[in-house]
Amino acid sequence: MDEFDYVVVGGGSAGCVVASRLSEDPAVRVCLLEAGGEGRNALIRAPLGFALGMPRGINSWNYETVPQAGFGGRRGFQPRGKALGGSSTINAMIYARGHRSDYDRWADLGNPGWAWDDVLPYFRKSECNAIHRDPLLHGVDGPLNVTNLRSPSPLNDVFLQACQNQGIPFNDDLNGEAHHGCYHVQVTQKDGERHSVAAAFIHPNLDRPNLDVRCEAHISRVRFDGRRATGVEYRRGDRLETVAARREVVMSAGAFGTPQILMASGVGPGAHLQELGIAPVLDVAGVGQNLQDHISALLIYRARIPDHTVGISPRGVVEILRGIWQWRRHRRGLVTSCAAESGVYYRSSPEVEVSDMEMELIVGIGDDHGRKLHLGHGYSAHLLLARPKSLGEVRLAGTDTRVAPLIDPKYFTDPYDMETLVKGTQVALDIMADPVFDRYRGDMLIHYDRDDPRQIEETLRRHADTEYHPCGTAKMGPDSDPMAVVDARLRVRGIDGLRIADASVMPTIPSNNIHAPVIMIGEKCADLIRASV
Repeated sequence: MDEFDYVVVGGGSAGCVVASRLSEDPAVRVCLLEAGGEGRNALIRAPLGFALGMPRGINSWNYETVPQAGFGGRRGFQPRGKALGGSSTINAMIYARGHRSDYDRWADLGNPGWAWDDVLPYFRKSECNAIHRDPLLHGVDGPLNVTNLRSPSPLNDVFLQACQNQGIPFNDDLNGEAHHGCYHVQVTQKDGERHSVAAAFIHPNLDRPNLDVRCEAHISRVRFDGRRATGVEYRRGDRLETVAARREVVMSAGAFGTPQILMASGVGPGAHLQELGIAPVLDVAGVGQNLQDHISALLIYRARIPDHTVGISPRGVVEILRGIWQWRRHRRGLVTSCAAESGVYYRSSPEVEVSDMEMELIVGIGDDHGRKLHLGHGYSAHLLLARPKSLGEVRLAGTDTRVAPLIDPKYFTDPYDMETLVKGTQVALDIMADPVFDRYRGDMLIHYDRDDPRQIEETLRRHADTEYHPCGTAKMGPDSDPMAVVDARLRVRGIDGLRIADASVMPTIPSNNIHAPVIMIGEKCADLIRASV
């Protein structure tokens, strides 16, 4: 049996960071386990490749939710990255930290060391921002490259003008001091390629003799000696293998994978484990609970003219082929797009103090996450509820972790979510109806009646879905919180030698894309581990 100082379970965004940072010390041995491949294929490196790969499950677990009452019985789509780099290999590459109040709230909930001023240094530590060079706000020499898009569509300028015409200011830096406003996105790209967390933190360091990275390793369970984590069992093909951890096991399998593996290992709600015949190591009520996700509406417009949009037409095919040639030769052009190229943080109503909605322009028809294709050209707007209040859960479907878990976000169970999303949709419709879009705007693919809240609600129940930001299923909290799974040092309560570093520890969801916050969690976890030695 192989033995390491640290075993990191899951090679996603946080896991890659933890393994890379810990292995900077040549005196320790680190093993990183990832169920997917190496994360280097063309669909990953080509930025727009995710738009082709994600709907078909390439490099993804391709999960679905259980039927959602809030969706009228529909199942929701839940893609999660399955490759070294995790969801940073299939996401839209947008780098967004959120509002400072998101993290101040974490601290206020009883998590010292997680307020905005505490976590900002960890955001800076990982970042190498090619555009914004203010060292007080941005990292300029970290491993992860953050930059502007190389070849954005001119349609973004139309969108940004529409936002300003509706009274929303332009924000030059969405990760700067100001949060409210419209902006050009910043992306994790380098030299015209996706810069996944694996490409930033792991691939350049594979020659470290103390870092052992094992792909195609599907985790079966964490091993325990009493209430101490001692190692991990995983499958490679038909073989069951084991690695031991002298110091700690770090769970970084994501908001679905981490609670699934913990419960299959005997750490979770005791009654649920016993129903499945799993002997509890420790009854931890909060494992798998507190699931939060950004619920998203999609406004889709057919284009009157094909200019500046991606579409299925003779002209569109020519533009795609031209874009592939440009990318192969110069790493520029259409293939460098992240699809959602500009955005806006806005308020659903004037009395809201901090922006409670986000919207991004998509330069094509993005129906049902790209799984429904339409002839012709168009453009879309993804809008999401920034701070939803509905809480869901993840449970086991069986004892075998190769079987997908039962994912139940319980969308729209809190009345706040629907009420606010309806208002936010009305504001979004006003932006997209601005006269500056008249040259482009055709019919809506899915009709929304701006002045009929009931019709908007019914349409949202038929078509709303995830914005791909699940979190919270092993939340951080104080001793007084019976649902807290980890403490402020990310240690699993009641278990020695076991920490969690991924989106599952978030007590509340940040107000936008969670990729950058997950990287921050990985950076902070590595420092917490080093400080405990």
